[in-house]
Amino acid sequence: MGAVCNPASVDHKFGHIADRLAAMPGVELAAIFGPQHGFHSDVQENMIETVHGMDDRRRVPVYSLYSETREPTAGMLEGLDVLVIDLQDVGTRIYTYIYTMANCLVAARRHGLKVIVCDRPNPIGGVLVEGPMLLRGWESFVGLYPIPMRHGMTIGELARLFNDHFGIGADLEVQPMTGWRRDSYHDEAGAPWVMPSPNLPTLDTAMVYPGTVLFEGTSVSEGRGTTRPFELVGSPGVDADRLAESLNRRSLPGVHFRAAAFEPTFHKHAGQRCGGCQIHVLDRRAFRPVLTGVALVAAIRALDADAFCWRPPPYEYEHNKLPIDILAGSSDLRDQIEAGVTPETIAQSWEPSVAEFTTLRRQFLLYE
Repeated sequence: MGAVCNPASVDHKFGHIADRLAAMPGVELAAIFGPQHGFHSDVQENMIETVHGMDDRRRVPVYSLYSETREPTAGMLEGLDVLVIDLQDVGTRIYTYIYTMANCLVAARRHGLKVIVCDRPNPIGGVLVEGPMLLRGWESFVGLYPIPMRHGMTIGELARLFNDHFGIGADLEVQPMTGWRRDSYHDEAGAPWVMPSPNLPTLDTAMVYPGTVLFEGTSVSEGRGTTRPFELVGSPGVDADRLAESLNRRSLPGVHFRAAAFEPTFHKHAGQRCGGCQIHVLDRRAFRPVLTGVALVAAIRALDADAFCWRPPPYEYEHNKLPIDILAGSSDLRDQIEAGVTPETIAQSWEPSVAEFTTLRRQFLLYE
């Protein structure tokens, strides 16, 4: 048996999936596979590949699926009969763990392995769906399938969607949760929070992430190198007070923008004072993270064009398309922002595809 997991792959008593599997009668844990940031989630930066190694405690090889390969090879799968996937997703299309899962399903189908996906809560709930749809031709490792930015599904439900609707066709079993409701956020689900990756330290981070992750496609800091990644955004030269005031005048639902200054210790603008704001979610069920992220991008771009530019490639193994476009799922969002379309009108343009996806996903949902 092989396990695809990382430090967040724990039960309610913080027992790790690798130890649980190794202790099961008749089960031999023969390999561990780690997603982006590594099995130990100790690689801080994004887009830094991790190396293969050996787990000395469990005495099994550890294969990186964020390396020269993002899909398990025949050699890695040799001798296995089951692949167990236990990864904590965060409810956002661009989070690479769901595509590590998809690639494992593809490899398992090719090599005749059964796959068991251990389902986990969507930490930002399974009701609301929001954001632009990924369009065909814009696929990348931060978006392999046409789903919205905030998809409102669990990782097990996504496994069913990818496998059945998008035609992977692996021998898949989803181990469902008990007691989870679609309207539950992670702190209402009774499950411990362990950072799924180094720059998603809290549930607060996960709630804003579907929108502020768009700043990865810009010159503006998304708060990496601070203690509040994705909650703090800004750049040298930005007038924090003017930015916060302009955003708060929009009266976006469930959110307040507080003028803030910060100095990242690494990543963009490391060691430089950045002006910007911190996003404070006041009502998480009213809050619309993608609308908020778009409003922030548009506001900073309008406030100080010299402090803003679209980040050039490469980004997440894509060497030609602009990062903002593969994050958004097409060039439409960038075109709309450059044309001065209001964030509210941009959000309205998503509604038909979101409604279509909401209808599609119903047949793959596992929970009321």
